[in-house]
Amino acid sequence: MFVSIVITVKNEAKSIAELLDSLVVQEEPFEIIIVDANSKDDTQEIIRKYSEKYKQIKLFIHEGSRGEGRNFGVSKAKGDIIAFTDGGCRADKNWLKELKKKMEEGFDVVAGKTVDVGPFKDIIERVKIEYKGYDITYPSCNLAYRKDLFDKIGGFDTRFITAEDIDLNLRAVKAGAKIGYNENAVVYRRTAENLYSLIKQSFWYGYGRKQLALKHGSLWKQYSIRQTFSTHKSLLGLIRLVFGFLGYLVCKITGGKMK
Repeated sequence: MFVSIVITVKNEAKSIAELLDSLVVQEEPFEIIIVDANSKDDTQEIIRKYSEKYKQIKLFIHEGSRGEGRNFGVSKAKGDIIAFTDGGCRADKNWLKELKKKMEEGFDVVAGKTVDVGPFKDIIERVKIEYKGYDITYPSCNLAYRKDLFDKIGGFDTRFITAEDIDLNLRAVKAGAKIGYNENAVVYRRTAENLYSLIKQSFWYGYGRKQLALKHGSLWKQYSIRQTFSTHKSLLGLIRLVFGFLGYLVCKITGGKMK
């Protein structure tokens, strides 16, 4: 399997080298397509230095939402399999090998295990949504798609601020795709660096969840309310929940970008 790793970045000078170091050692064959949304720091310079040494690294400059950047990256991809990850992440040395292993079992989409690291790692808990027996909330920082399926369902919806990966997974399942999970395909993801970043992240997280409802109708019956509250018992957890709900309300009042 030839895999195209697609990454969107912006101002990731502090972490991009760690990500690239973890990717160039993956099981071949693969290519690394990086779509930079016009970074103002040294991100592009660092990537170019790596691309001089590793010919499988390709840099493109393209501004837009995360979904738009990923769609652009996929349009440049040569692989039959598209593996997504993000700036601020680091992949285990066997990440691609384990994703491909699960793909070979006949799955159309494969998610790996995402391990949060950083000051808020203990409060970042994914609130799951199940649809037709599949968890559709696997994040796109550790997700692989067959390219023909990705193209068939139209890629990411670029209107989403966040939750574009949940929307993609939901549409994939509606199209008949099977989602597999391999806990051995590990990506380490950095959490917000400070309280302000956590609040901002939480707000847009809630905003994206309402965008899902605007597009697909109410999804509340698919949520585990018990899990939602049980994973937000700490003070920081409650702060995250409150600002997430605020984002949800703002999107509801304004109509988001889905109309």
